[in-house]
Amino acid sequence: MEQLAGAGTPVDFSLIALFMRASLTVQIVMLILLLASFWAWSIIIRKLITFAAARRDAEKFDRAFWSGQPLDDLYDRIGEEPKGASERIFSAGMTEWRRSHRDDGGLIAGATSRIDRAMSVAINREGDKLTAGLPFLATVGSTAPFIGLFGTVWGIKTAFEEIAISQNTSLAVVAPGIAEALVATALGLFAAIPAVILYNKLSSDSDRLIGNYESFADEFSTIMSRQLDEE
Repeated sequence: MEQLAGAGTPVDFSLIALFMRASLTVQIVMLILLLASFWAWSIIIRKLITFAAARRDAEKFDRAFWSGQPLDDLYDRIGEEPKGASERIFSAGMTEWRRSHRDDGGLIAGATSRIDRAMSVAINREGDKLTAGLPFLATVGSTAPFIGLFGTVWGIKTAFEEIAISQNTSLAVVAPGIAEALVATALGLFAAIPAVILYNKLSSDSDRLIGNYESFADEFSTIMSRQLDEE
């Protein structure tokens, strides 16, 4: 609770009080921004957890893959339900590798290209999972300030209309309406700033993970090509 200079009655400038005094349009803008911020943070937290798990799974799989054990044994140990993204990409390649063998043990022509395509499809699928939700963060980061600005402009317009009706330009009349309007801009920035920062971070992390998957696919394809040349 604060009192304006020259005013006889105190004016409540808490966020709840400012929201309750705002016009319906400004209230809707504030609610939209709060919901957008909440949704953005839910995506951010979920993605941070997902990316951390993906990195752990990739490190664990890399140790197993480069441990020297036969790839067939590793594939059999992973089974039909691989847990991590790296395991799913590896399983896609190994599944196609086994399907490329005829009953007499010979290889069907074009095995290398089919293995590459199978792993590419798996990588694209994992990439879609990693980047899901990121476009929403980009949308919040780019539009929230303008939505907040709209609320501010509308709130100031309403405040000036109330001043004209009351024909009183004292600070006690002007300040509350301006404060209510500026809250919308503050909420817009509150939603946009973390969304932009963490969108850039998460995009960079997803690109790095996808790049690692593609590098692994290239290495796996090289190993398979070497085995094909030896057969």
